[in-house]
Amino acid sequence: MEETTDILGIPVPSTDRVFLAFIVVHIFISLLCVISGLLAMLSEKGGKRHSIYGKVYFWSMLSAFTTVIILSIMRWPHNIHLLSIGIIATSCSSLGYRLAKIRKGSWTRLHTVLMGLSYVFLLTGFYVDNGKNLPFWKLFPQWFFWVFPAAVGIPIILRVLKTHYLNRIGSK
Repeated sequence: MEETTDILGIPVPSTDRVFLAFIVVHIFISLLCVISGLLAMLSEKGGKRHSIYGKVYFWSMLSAFTTVIILSIMRWPHNIHLLSIGIIATSCSSLGYRLAKIRKGSWTRLHTVLMGLSYVFLLTGFYVDNGKNLPFWKLFPQWFFWVFPAAVGIPIILRVLKTHYLNRIGSK
């Protein structure tokens, strides 16, 4: 049994100070990622705020992924599933960000899908790693944390693809 450290009520499977420092940095960067992603989703598409929040989301996603790589190496192979989720989330956000930069063809639809999926995978990583320790959420089985973000996120992505005017016309 590993020694743990309690951070904000969640047991972290380590007492190593360097690892814990990276965990704290990872928590703050990931929280910025969650907030900026939500603000980008809720802001007017094509507007200045959407662009600013989207850039913050993208760069915080890259920064969070950097900490995931470091943490995964420090706890190899225990965190390989989180590294895999991070690779997918970061790949989706990188491709979505790139599409917004080049703006060719019907880029808005693919941008919507990729950025939406990156957010789904971001939340999947959080719930898979922490859901079992959270009040209320700990009532659910572990498989639920793998499925829940997609079960909520994919219908939202599909609705935005169908209803948002930028996705209906294909490009701005």
